[in-house]
Amino acid sequence: MRDSPKFMWRAILIMFVAMSMIPAGDTFGKILTQEYLVVPAFVAMARYVVGASLVVPFAPRGTYALLKDWRIWLRGLSLAFGIICILTALSTAPLASVFAAFFVGPLISYVISALFLGEHVTPARTAMVVLGFVGVLMVVRPGFEAPPGIGFAVMAGALYGIYLTLSRTLSALGPPRALLATQMIVGLVVLVPLGLPHMPEMTWNLAALFICSGIFSAGGNFLLIVSYRIGTATALAPFVYFQLIAAVILGWWVFGDLPDLITLAGMAVIVGAGIASARLARQSFTALRPDRA
Repeated sequence: MRDSPKFMWRAILIMFVAMSMIPAGDTFGKILTQEYLVVPAFVAMARYVVGASLVVPFAPRGTYALLKDWRIWLRGLSLAFGIICILTALSTAPLASVFAAFFVGPLISYVISALFLGEHVTPARTAMVVLGFVGVLMVVRPGFEAPPGIGFAVMAGALYGIYLTLSRTLSALGPPRALLATQMIVGLVVLVPLGLPHMPEMTWNLAALFICSGIFSAGGNFLLIVSYRIGTATALAPFVYFQLIAAVILGWWVFGDLPDLITLAGMAVIVGAGIASARLARQSFTALRPDRA
């Protein structure tokens, strides 16, 4: 049923909305850190407060028992510190460049999964991972013309790669709502002490920006989970890269930032390599499961 055209088109539509909402949430974060000079740790904390208020009250039974597993804490910490890093990068670097550098995350996840989890790899997919990394280097351009703070985006991507790997490893521990709630709880535990001392003088404009950042980010991640429940992961994976397109549009519309030709070429390489890798993964899955062809 999940492979039927009706369900897949619905899942793809939801995926497009989700992949637009996540960069929109970071756009509000960039406004807060760049124009209002709010400390990234407080922006991250405020985002988690909004997200937790929408998720934690509806956590299923057994959620808090998952917190006894140290891997749950490592997963939550990876995401929380990754968000601080990406908000730090956004305070100085263009939105599109930050998102492009951030896409080192799936590459890191692929390498970690292959080395430490024993997941099956193929030469073709490995070649696409290397090509994607070349695309990231074209955006980052270490030692050359990289935007200030772009290193934080790479660090955020690396932490996100760890988060992705742990998410796959721990997916059988509980339902998605429970895992989402635990990452909110862990994030609050670490971010409240870091962010609260830097609380700015609150105004209606600031409060609205904080709420919008939290709602768009939490809503995008929630819709991402919904799309994967309706469609298949291998079919939806390429559409994750729509975030880059959305980031380019939002960066130009809100901040007037347009990537240079080398950055655009790097983004094209990242998207192309990602889509090709997802197609190869789907072909491998179909070969193992002919009934899903």
